[in-house]
Amino acid sequence: MKYLLLKHYRGGPSPAVEYPPMDQWTPEEVDAHIQYMRDFGARLEKSGELVDVQALAPEGTFIRHDGEGRPPVTDGPFAETKDLIAGWYVIDVESWDRAVELAGELSAAPGPGGTPIREWLEVRPLYTEPPTVAE
Repeated sequence: MKYLLLKHYRGGPSPAVEYPPMDQWTPEEVDAHIQYMRDFGARLEKSGELVDVQALAPEGTFIRHDGEGRPPVTDGPFAETKDLIAGWYVIDVESWDRAVELAGELSAAPGPGGTPIREWLEVRPLYTEPPTVAE
């Protein structure tokens, strides 16, 4: 089964673990955090469980169809995903339990002072087939 491990900048169920935004971390703290995620991805790649991993830039734009040749472009208001979604891993694992195990491990990435940030990760299964529509 394939799952999305969705990393958030902030958010998740209460009690939320509070830590300062990454732009307030020391360069060494940022480096340690990024290295932890690289090592995590490398282990998943070696085990054959990694499908994709992406980090998102904070910039973003909403675009929609609004008639021929007139797509409006705006910098918001967003559902604040550009403030929340930091990136993702797509994994292909044997079970839900393995997906939960990996999300828990990723949640332990170091933050300020080298302490695990214990961030909430959203774990969502990917559809393997389109959903069936009942008549």
